[in-house]
Amino acid sequence: MQDRPTIDELLEAVAGYLRDDVMPNTQGRLSFHARVSMNVIEMLRRELATMEDHLAREWDGLDHLLGIEPMPPKLAAVREALMRRNEALCERIRKGEADEGPWRLAVLSHLRRVTLDKLEVTNPALAAEYREPGDG
Repeated sequence: MQDRPTIDELLEAVAGYLRDDVMPNTQGRLSFHARVSMNVIEMLRRELATMEDHLAREWDGLDHLLGIEPMPPKLAAVREALMRRNEALCERIRKGEADEGPWRLAVLSHLRRVTLDKLEVTNPALAAEYREPGDG
C-alpha cells in the first residue's frame, strides 16, 4: 500500500486540474473532453469510496434471495461470484419466480437498493432524489 498521496488524493488533484485549469482556459472540443474526463475521475473516486459497502450490500441481498454463500476474500473473486449469483437470480426471474408473492417484493427491494448504489456512483444527485430512509 502506498502512503501519501493516496489514490483519492491523486484523483482529486487530476480532477481539480481539469476543472480549475483546463476547462476555464479552453473551449469547444478540448473543454468538453476535459469535462468528461473530470466527471470520469469523480465517478472513480465515488466508486472507490463506496465499493466495499456496495459489494457487501449486494452480496447480502443475494444471500437473502438465493441462500447464504461465503463472500470470497479477494475483490476479483467477489466480482466474479457476484456475476454468477446475479445470473442465477436472472434465471429465477426469467422462470417467473418473481412474478408474484413475497419473493417478488424481496427481489424488487434488492434490485432497487443495488440500482441506487450504482446510481450513487454515476449520478449522486439523482440517487439522492430517489433514496428513502433505510435505503442504505
